[in-house]
Amino acid sequence: MNKRIAFNKLNPAYIAGMRALDKAVAESGIDPWHQEMIKIRASYLNGCAYCVDKHTQDALKFGANARKIAVVAVWREAIHHFSNEECLILRLAEEITLIYKEGISEELYGQCVQTFGEDMTGNLISAAILINSWNRIGVGLKMEPAF
Repeated sequence: MNKRIAFNKLNPAYIAGMRALDKAVAESGIDPWHQEMIKIRASYLNGCAYCVDKHTQDALKFGANARKIAVVAVWREAIHHFSNEECLILRLAEEITLIYKEGISEELYGQCVQTFGEDMTGNLISAAILINSWNRIGVGLKMEPAF
């Protein structure tokens, strides 16, 4: 296979727009652990090794529990280690990532609005949409983590 275009060779305006969206999500009031949890879970589902590595490292930098990070990929089998809010966030990230199946279910959407309110539910949805966009860059360009 031929080598793919390097990330830094993409249209600068496009990358600037993505980074502006990153800033908006970072400043949206979503807890930093919840932001990374969304990013890690969606990236696992999308098979983006680059993003899984990056967001695992980011979560470790701000002090997230390494063992909890390790089980984000299989959170349903470790459900007692996640709060109700975290489980809702992980489900929401999954339903957005796997949007082609049924979209966000009415049940989950209602639980999220009841738990987080409409504004924060919108912020959580936006965070999941954004990481899915980044995953498509990472997987599309066959980006790999640097060890």
